[in-house]
Amino acid sequence: MIYVSIFILAYLLGSIPSGLIIGKVFYNTDIREHGSGNLGGTNTFRVLGVKAGLVVTIMDILKGTLAASLPDLIDNFYAIPEINPLLVGVFAVVGHMYPVFAGFRGGKAVATSAGVILYYDPIIFLVVLAAFFITLYFSKYVSLSSMVGAVTAVIYSIFFGDWPLITVVVILSVFIFYRHRANIQRIRNKTEPKVKWL
Repeated sequence: MIYVSIFILAYLLGSIPSGLIIGKVFYNTDIREHGSGNLGGTNTFRVLGVKAGLVVTIMDILKGTLAASLPDLIDNFYAIPEINPLLVGVFAVVGHMYPVFAGFRGGKAVATSAGVILYYDPIIFLVVLAAFFITLYFSKYVSLSSMVGAVTAVIYSIFFGDWPLITVVVILSVFIFYRHRANIQRIRNKTEPKVKWL
């Protein structure tokens, strides 16, 4: 039962719609009605600007980090059988993509996945972050940069990670590519929007 409770809590943490909250509370704007209609950081940057985009991105990262830390946090107060934090983090990413608090219309798994990885292995987080920004600098495509980051994470985990990391990184990368399938088509058609703030 404790496992189920942790997974549900992780999903609910991931379901917190950061972009919707920041948009409505501080800008009186529902970002689902603008731009791509997505609740993630990229659309927040596009609709509300750099400051709001950074706040939402950080919040989405921390959702994943907090969710992944749940087994350790709970174990400090209540002894539980060992559970891999990466597995718990996957439920937060699902919540981010399909949030119960926002009509199951969420983000594209990138920031919250990064947060999960940050808790488990900060080095891979930094490597992926570097790959993301290098790709973004040259391409100006956030979507492409996100997918390059996902591939980088898979390659890194294969060479330097353990089996739980490899397995979960592959799962999260599949999520990211699946959620970016429309972006892939737009990149091919050269209709994908480029960032203007970099």
